[in-house]
Amino acid sequence: MAGRINDDDVKAVRDAVPIDAVVSEYLQLRNAGGGNLKGLCPFHDEKSPSFQVSPSKGLFHCFGCQEGGDTIAFVMKIDHLSFSETVERLAAKAGITLRYEEGGYNPGHQRGERIRLVEAHQAAARYYIEQLGSPEAEIGRKFLAERGFDQAAAEHFGVGYSPAGWDHLTRFLRGKGFSDKELILSGLSQDGRRGPIDRFRGRLMWPIRDVGGEVVGFGARKLRDDDNGPKYLNTPETPIYKKSQVLYGIDLAKKDIAKVSRAVVVEGYTDVMACHLAGVTTAIATCGTAFGGDHIKILRRLLMDNGSARVIFTFDGDSAGQKAALRAFEDDQKFAAETYIAIAPDGMDPCELRLAKGDQAVAELVEPRTPLFEFALRQIVKRYDLETPAGRAAALDEAAPIVARIKNVASQHEVAVQLAGMLGILDTQFVVKRVAQIARWSRDRGGRGPAPAPGQNRQTAAPVQAPAGPALNLRSPAHRTERELLKLALQRPELVSPAFDAYGIDEFTAPPYAAVRQCIQDAGGATGAPPDYLDAVREAAPNDTVRALVTELAVETIFAKTVDEAYAGDQLVTVRLRAVDRRIRDVQGALARLGGNGDPERVAAVQNELWVLTQYGQSLRNNGAAAL
Repeated sequence: MAGRINDDDVKAVRDAVPIDAVVSEYLQLRNAGGGNLKGLCPFHDEKSPSFQVSPSKGLFHCFGCQEGGDTIAFVMKIDHLSFSETVERLAAKAGITLRYEEGGYNPGHQRGERIRLVEAHQAAARYYIEQLGSPEAEIGRKFLAERGFDQAAAEHFGVGYSPAGWDHLTRFLRGKGFSDKELILSGLSQDGRRGPIDRFRGRLMWPIRDVGGEVVGFGARKLRDDDNGPKYLNTPETPIYKKSQVLYGIDLAKKDIAKVSRAVVVEGYTDVMACHLAGVTTAIATCGTAFGGDHIKILRRLLMDNGSARVIFTFDGDSAGQKAALRAFEDDQKFAAETYIAIAPDGMDPCELRLAKGDQAVAELVEPRTPLFEFALRQIVKRYDLETPAGRAAALDEAAPIVARIKNVASQHEVAVQLAGMLGILDTQFVVKRVAQIARWSRDRGGRGPAPAPGQNRQTAAPVQAPAGPALNLRSPAHRTERELLKLALQRPELVSPAFDAYGIDEFTAPPYAAVRQCIQDAGGATGAPPDYLDAVREAAPNDTVRALVTELAVETIFAKTVDEAYAGDQLVTVRLRAVDRRIRDVQGALARLGGNGDPERVAAVQNELWVLTQYGQSLRNNGAAAL
């Protein structure tokens, strides 16, 4: 049984690793004001950024899907790790040695599964790199040299070589303390007749890293004629490697992709190398699978979907490359970025182009590009006989929905005119109106395309799910002010103390806000808030829903140009004044119910309370925070 990580060490890890540095490894963050950062949420699809990070508080919160928490919670969620695995990974990053309770620590048995598999891959990557210098690997070095890659290029991309024997790597990793079960699970070894053997043998090896830079798999290139395997052999699906969720080169390209809002998608490992060495440092490639929805999610988080974002596909000019481009176009609308295709005039891929014409030719390849929708239209139009009315009509029926999907209305109109020209239809307005009609149908049906043709089954649209978390009426002025006061109490407790701690739970009319007020009280109040104040408030939450709301309020921007004592005083007074007014109405109702025949002492007591409340309310209106 794994020992429990010492609580002080967990806190040290949480404090040592800045949340913005960790989150920035997965998505692009921009200034959101008030010291916060924002980006596209990695936990759900969205078109505008609702994911916020507060570096000063070490918290994140998505206002779209309600996910939130600290650095540890973020890594647990995004990489599907356990709590201990996450702390171990972050501790390694920060250079912190963890202490374990309940009987000591045995690294071989107690480290989490994912971390063990990643460590096995990192050890394998170092082993393969060393083997590239061996006499046996001469064939691999020759392969690289023939494609214009020297030793420095191989080192930059971590290219290595897997020896041709049956179990060289397996024996090496066993010596590092990895079990046969771990080696099989990692995909580095496979079952043989006499035990585990190496999966990759006698091949050139490219390490495949995730967006965080960790090696999670390998791509292996066949070098010898007697190798009966496929030309490229990739790591199989494992707990840490899903080919639809990785992009080769993303670890090297992510910063420049975010910086210039451009990504170049190529087809292979050597194409990525050629592009980067030629100065196209935003190049990435899929790993043995078509470019799809999960790849788009990775890029969108880096591109931030701003108006100038560009994604350029450089598929080969052959029929397979054209099919790949059309498959990519099917997912085009998942991008907010503009998508293009760039094909070298002679059909060469970037690696061949660099070898034949040099770095400049590769750099120029992505400049004269064609919009992906235009390429798709031309591929459709080519399949029909445009000399006949029936052929032109059939081509229009297939092509018009593609034009209708173009986001920009002005561009949509312009391309519709171009389509009329491609088809040879003289009545341009007929094509324009047809496209506009399809686009209108699509909008009316929630972006799900034209209505089904007669006879087709209609599926009822799934109801839109409300975001998880407590329901609040943010149009209510009372709720808005209570929210602001709680944000101040969590983010700037010194501005509302000590008055805030005298506020009753019942002064917050929204039950979720009353629950947060209770958490602050249970954590010791806002007065003299210690450094771990927010952690204490979150720990005091009775459940995950309330804890998520605490995180949300601790991250959300305070809606004031100047957050000072005057603004805090206004919120304190407004919340208190509304509570006083509510109490006055209750007392007036009680007085009315007593009537003229009520007990005189009871009537006098109620009248006195009403007078006191009225005077207090008037003082609040006249003197503001000074009356608290």
